[in-house]
Amino acid sequence: MGYRVGVDIGGSFTDFAVFDEQAKTLRSLKVFSRPDQPGAEVIEGVKGLAERYNVPPEEIVYFTHGTTVGVNTVVQRKGLKLALFVTEHFRDVLELARLKIPNMYSLLSKRPAPLVTRDMVFGIPGRMLADASVAEPLDEIAVEAAARDAVAAGAEGVVISFLHAYRDGTQERQAKAIIERVAPGLPVFCSSETWPIVREYERTVTAVIGGYVQPRVSHYLGSLQQALKDVGVPADPRLTKSNGGIMTAEQGKQQCVQMILSGTASGVIGASYVAEMCGIERCMSLDIGGTTADVALIKDGTPQYGIGERIGDFQIFIPSVSVSSIGEGGGSIAWVDRLGVLKVGPESAGSRPGPACYGRGGTRATITDAFVATGLVGHSDLGYNAVHVDVEKARTAVGELAAKIDRSVEETAEAIINISISGMYSECSGLLSRFGVDPRDLSLLAFGGAGPMMACFLARELKMGEVVVPPTPGVLSALGGLIADLKNDFIRTLYLDVGPDAVPVLQQTFAELRKAALSWLKDDQGYGGPHELIYSAEMRYRGQSFELDASLDAAAIEEGRLDALVEAFHLAHERMYGHADRDAPVQLITARLVIVGKTEKPEFPKSELRPGPAKSDRSVEAFLDGGKRTLPLYRRADLLAGQSFSGPAIITQDDCTTVVPGGFNVTVDTFGNLRIVLGAAA
Repeated sequence: MGYRVGVDIGGSFTDFAVFDEQAKTLRSLKVFSRPDQPGAEVIEGVKGLAERYNVPPEEIVYFTHGTTVGVNTVVQRKGLKLALFVTEHFRDVLELARLKIPNMYSLLSKRPAPLVTRDMVFGIPGRMLADASVAEPLDEIAVEAAARDAVAAGAEGVVISFLHAYRDGTQERQAKAIIERVAPGLPVFCSSETWPIVREYERTVTAVIGGYVQPRVSHYLGSLQQALKDVGVPADPRLTKSNGGIMTAEQGKQQCVQMILSGTASGVIGASYVAEMCGIERCMSLDIGGTTADVALIKDGTPQYGIGERIGDFQIFIPSVSVSSIGEGGGSIAWVDRLGVLKVGPESAGSRPGPACYGRGGTRATITDAFVATGLVGHSDLGYNAVHVDVEKARTAVGELAAKIDRSVEETAEAIINISISGMYSECSGLLSRFGVDPRDLSLLAFGGAGPMMACFLARELKMGEVVVPPTPGVLSALGGLIADLKNDFIRTLYLDVGPDAVPVLQQTFAELRKAALSWLKDDQGYGGPHELIYSAEMRYRGQSFELDASLDAAAIEEGRLDALVEAFHLAHERMYGHADRDAPVQLITARLVIVGKTEKPEFPKSELRPGPAKSDRSVEAFLDGGKRTLPLYRRADLLAGQSFSGPAIITQDDCTTVVPGGFNVTVDTFGNLRIVLGAAA
C-alpha cells in the first residue's frame, strides 16, 4: 500500500492528484508551471505533497504524468534539424502535402513551412511496389552519399520514408543500417517503425514530427526520472499517451510520437470517468486552462477517438482522443487593435508573468483579470493558496483598455468576457454541427482552472440544459492520468479484397498482432493483471478513397465467418453515412488491435442526499449581465449532497471559482458534483 500520484503540466499551473491506496481518499494540489525549467514544477509539487498532506516521497508507488514538451517543441519549432530520405523523385512530399490551404476563405492564406526544408530532403533510388515486390533495389551507394551530405549540411537526425514502406520496411531498415555505419550516433527514424500507415504524406509527416521532438522529449524524461530518484520517489514515471492510455517513461523515450498529445488526452479521460460514474450518457467536456479552451465529446462514459489531430501547424496521424481547441484560456490577453476594436487572444500570459491579478509581474489584462475586475472572482486565493488575487492590479490592467475604448472598467471587463464566450460559441457550434450533434442534448462537464468560471456563460449561449462541475475541477486532468489504463495500438496494413482468400491472411495477421500486444503489456510494461483485446479493421467499398474503422468480433475472426466481418463494415458505414451497399465489394485496408491493461480506479464516496437550501457564506458586490448586483457567495467545502440554490451566485474553492449567472439552479449530487441546470427550479 502507498500513494498513487497523477500529474498534469499545463501552461500556467501543474496539477497533482494523489490517491491513498489504503484510505481510498483523493487529494489534490497545484503549483506554478516552470516552462523555463521543465520538471522543476514536479519536484516542487512532490515536496508540497509531503508538507501539505504528509505524503512521504518514498511511499509514492505509482507516478504518472502528462506533458506538453513534445507539443511545445513543434509549436515553437525548437526540435532537431532533420534530413529526410525519400524515394527518388518524391522530394516534394512535405511541400505538396494534401494541397490544402489553412484558410479557404483567405486568398492570402499560406501553408506553413515544413519542419524539414527542401534542401535537406534527399531522393534515394530504389522502389518498392504496393504489393511489397521490389521494382528497383535500394541504391546503397546513394544512401552513403546522402548520409555524408546530410551530416555536412548540419543534420542532427535523419527520417526515412520510402514509398509503400507500410507494406514492408526492409528498404528503410537497409538505409538505416547504412546511415548508422556512416554517421555513428546520428539518430535515425523509419516511418515503418514510427507508425506504418498507408498514404505517403500522412506516414511521412508523422515520422518527421516523431523524429523532430524525440531528443528533447527523451532528455526531459531522463531528467525527470533522475529528479524523482533524487527526492526519494521509487516509482518509475509513466506517461499518458495520445490514445488515452499510459506507458513507461523508457518507452516514451523511444516512441515519443505516441505521447505527444498526452496533456489534452488526460483531461478527457478524467471527464469520461466522472460522466460514467454519474450516469451521464452524452456530454461535452470543457477544459479551460491558462492558454486554451478544449472540448471533446463523450458518449456512455467513453471519449471519441480519431486520427489527424493538429499540433501547431501540422496534423499527426496516430490514434488519439479527439480534442478540439475552441478558444482562449484564462490567461489569454485582451488588447485593442489599431482600429479601436477590443479583441482577446491568442497570446497568453502563461504562468510567468501570468495575469496581472497574480502579482507576478504581469501588466496586460487577461480573461482572468476581467473576471476579477467585475468582482466575480477574487474572493479567495487561487491554486491552493499559490495565488493571492490582487484586485487593484486587475482593475488597473483592464482600465488601460477601458480608456482606449471609452468604457468603464466594469463594462470593459464584461466585454472581454463576452468576446471570449462569443469565440467559443462560434467554434463550438461549428464543431457540433460537423458531428451532427444538438448541444441541447448534451451536458457540459467543466474543468480546468478556468472551466467552471466560464462554463455557464457558454452553456447559456448554446442552450445546453446542464453544466456539471466535479468536486476538484482544477485538477481533473491530473486525475485522468492517474486512472488511465495501460493501452497500446498495433496495426498492419493489408490492402485486401474481402473474400475467402482474405480469411487466413486476416487470422494470421491478428495472431501476430495479439502476440506482439501481449508481449508489450507483460514484458515491456511489467503488467500481469486483467486485460482486454479490442479488434477492428479499416475497411471501405472498392473505389472509395477513405476507409472506416469497424469493430470486429474476435470469435468471428477465429471461426473465419466472413459474412460477420463484412456486415460489421456495412453497419459502420450505415451509422456514419445513413446507408450501406451490401452488394458492393469491400476492401480491408488495415487490421488494428488495441490492448488495454486495467489500472485501479479510486472510488468516490457517495453521500446521503439531504435536500434543502444551501447557506451562503456572505454576500459580495459584482458586475454581471450589464449591471452591479449583490450576489451570494458559497464555499464549496460547506455544500452538502442534496442542497440547492439559485443563480446568480459565486462558488469558491481551493482550485477554481464557479460563476453561476441568473436563470441557472444548482444542486449538489451524491458524489459532490455541482449539477447546474438552466431554467429548472432549485
